[in-house]
Amino acid sequence: QVCVIRRSRAPSCRSSQFNVPPSALLVARPVGVCSMMRLPVQASAEGLDVAFVGVPLDTGTSNRPGARFGPCQIRTESAMLRRYNGSTGAAPFDSLRVADIGDVNVNLYNLPDSCRLIRDSYQEIVASGCVPLTLGGDHTITYPILQALAAKHGPVGLVHVDAHTDTGDTALGQRIYHGSSFRRCAEEGLLDCGRVVQIGIRGSSYDPDPHKYCREQGFRVVPAEQCWMKSLEPLMREVRAQMGERPMYISFDIDGLDPAYAPGTGTPEIAGLTPAQALEIIRGCQGLNIVGCDLVEVAPMYDVSGNTALLGANLLFEMLCVLPGVKTL
Repeated sequence: QVCVIRRSRAPSCRSSQFNVPPSALLVARPVGVCSMMRLPVQASAEGLDVAFVGVPLDTGTSNRPGARFGPCQIRTESAMLRRYNGSTGAAPFDSLRVADIGDVNVNLYNLPDSCRLIRDSYQEIVASGCVPLTLGGDHTITYPILQALAAKHGPVGLVHVDAHTDTGDTALGQRIYHGSSFRRCAEEGLLDCGRVVQIGIRGSSYDPDPHKYCREQGFRVVPAEQCWMKSLEPLMREVRAQMGERPMYISFDIDGLDPAYAPGTGTPEIAGLTPAQALEIIRGCQGLNIVGCDLVEVAPMYDVSGNTALLGANLLFEMLCVLPGVKTL
């Protein structure tokens, strides 16, 4: 294994054909360009099995803005992450070629145009055979990402962790915003609706029956109350059976977690999931045909400790560890 450090470039380690995060025992954590896990940065997904991609967009938010800074802060906090998953034995960097391919160049002044730019970028990523792991950005971004993925894979199953179902229709006369993503996806046939599970849903609502639309589509909604003070491993056994072998996607809104753990987000709701339950959900997806994942709604300025972004970085690493083809040592 050879570590390479060049001026003005990120430190990187290469082991045979794989990219490996540099060890802090050899390269100081503050050294180098700020990339996800200090991995090499590439201009495209060509030649990669997995790509970390930033989408710094928050013009679809309805409450506190700031998720445009999420990708940058997640990358910063990801310097704490190491090569192996000591809990599960997963060795993603011994199995897959992974790099950071930077950010989608969104249009901060035009949300529909941003969706077009995201969709076009992800079409290129998936055409190369690469699995995208996305650093958001508000939850609007999942809509154009799934447009690109469904164009290749057909309607996908979905494990969606969130405080909100994001199935609203319009807000202030607009059909595209972070609270409507999965209604737009259902309308366009991007989701295999019988394989959609939404976990951690909670909070006050505008309607006395806020989950009616979800039920009508065939979504399974798991309210936060059904998750309190229990392991979610039994739930995830059911989810694995429901997803089967067909393509599926993981979309994780950081506000699915209780704001005691993740205060740095735009629409926090009390009494949410714990980090341990988040790990159970993601690790419970191991063995599924995962074609992409995202971690959205980290707004760093509402958490000066950096812990929300640190949690987001760890969850993205956990997603990487459950992708198809990852070896367990």
